[in-house]
Amino acid sequence: MSIVVSCKNKAQQEINNSARKEAIERAEKDSIARVKKAEEERPIMGADINLSKELTFDKYTLEDTYPYKDTVRVFQWEKIKEQLAVVENFQRQDISYAVLQNYKNKNREAPVVANFKRNAYKRVSDTLGVERYQSSPLYAVGDAKVPLIYGRDGSLVKLLSSDTLDMVKVEGLTNFEGTWEVPKRYVKSLSDTVDFHHVVVVDVTNQNICTLEKSVKGWIIRSMNPATTGRHLPPHAMETPVGIFLVQEQKSKMYYVKDGTKTIEGFAPYASRFTNGAYVHGVPVNNPQGKIIEYSWSLGTTPRSHMCVRNASSHAKFVFDWMRPMASLVIVID
Repeated sequence: MSIVVSCKNKAQQEINNSARKEAIERAEKDSIARVKKAEEERPIMGADINLSKELTFDKYTLEDTYPYKDTVRVFQWEKIKEQLAVVENFQRQDISYAVLQNYKNKNREAPVVANFKRNAYKRVSDTLGVERYQSSPLYAVGDAKVPLIYGRDGSLVKLLSSDTLDMVKVEGLTNFEGTWEVPKRYVKSLSDTVDFHHVVVVDVTNQNICTLEKSVKGWIIRSMNPATTGRHLPPHAMETPVGIFLVQEQKSKMYYVKDGTKTIEGFAPYASRFTNGAYVHGVPVNNPQGKIIEYSWSLGTTPRSHMCVRNASSHAKFVFDWMRPMASLVIVID
């Protein structure tokens, strides 16, 4: 009888050991799954972004750090990676994208915001310094009486309602935060299949420009060139605004008028518009019938544009051919 009991105890012990082993294995698998899920849900940081150089456009290429007069200028790769992380993070979401548009007030001049002020150009702006001209009015949800702030032309938003409603509910993805309502005439939906794998970064402090392309191994640097951005010179010239903008349209020749007139003074070749009247373009030609100029001594020196970003004309053509309107971004950093 004692032998039978001993065998039963041994068999039960083996069953208990097996169950314990299975429980430990399940706990380990669950722990690994939780860690993996937490890692996948963790916001991407600048340090997570991998950059590598494989230049496609290799004319006028600048080094990572280079001399300028009695100082040194740089490509701010750490700041650039932080901005690319922003782009990566909103692309991880299940989003219906749209862009705010009001180029030259074509969708109607925005109403005056509460607590407006006059800026150096004598134009109405909100408390954040965003001008009424060419911007979209942003209203508090459920209160369409008076807008509170303006959304810059070219700003990306997440659609939170149908874009056919009189007031479209959106969430800011670039240039402003929070949930707002916008009259539908200022909102343009993007393709359901859009992705943002082509990015131009403009540095208004160092007066340079680079292009980056997303790949399976990270972000590839495709060009590193000198540029000239907008300067503060009221009433006609103004700074290139800092932010993340969608490339909305392109013109092989962007004609411009002489300051204070309606007379066409010349054109800028290979122009890609990203906000208001700001384009990435080639060297301006002060003759509507003139020939394209390849390079200017002023590139990479000091801001002197009206708002645009000047490049060598061959680099502007590279950007023009490489970017996809309504699916590429221009990031302006300081």
